[in-house]
Amino acid sequence: MSRIDDSRDFIPVRIALLTVSDTRQAGDDRSGDVLAGRLTDAGHVLADRKILRDERAEIADQLRAWVADPEVDVVISTGGTGLTGRDVTVEAHRDVYEKEIDAFGTVFTIVSMQKIGTSAVQSRATGGVAGGTYLFALPGSPGACKDAWDEILHKQLDYRHMPCNFVEIMPRLDEHLRRK
Repeated sequence: MSRIDDSRDFIPVRIALLTVSDTRQAGDDRSGDVLAGRLTDAGHVLADRKILRDERAEIADQLRAWVADPEVDVVISTGGTGLTGRDVTVEAHRDVYEKEIDAFGTVFTIVSMQKIGTSAVQSRATGGVAGGTYLFALPGSPGACKDAWDEILHKQLDYRHMPCNFVEIMPRLDEHLRRK
């Protein structure tokens, strides 16, 4: 039950992308490429993009830097959400969150169940808020990134999405609307 209210102007969101991987580099970051392509195709702004190793403190430090950056509204990370000992992205995100968006992981699991069945239980996708910045941790597969963007984030990061979305409660949106 979602729709786009065409009477509202589109407001682009500034999104930073973080790929967490011990092996990926810019030339083979397929999941990061998927997200970068989808967010720019939707009219949003790629504010920054980085690749970091699976190191909890480094990931959390980068997330905090983006939260403090007024040019970043949303952070999406991909990778490091699995169940192995090196997968620490979820823990790093939770080190930064002020509030967790519990339903994001639940909705992502529902979407994943439709695509990959019960293997969806292996995902630890998560979302939260810190300093007015929304943060989302997605699995590292291109398919999971497509599903998360196409089925959840694309809609929730569009101010015109009704009845409600993440962007509607972002501080930057208030500034934009006051300037009109």
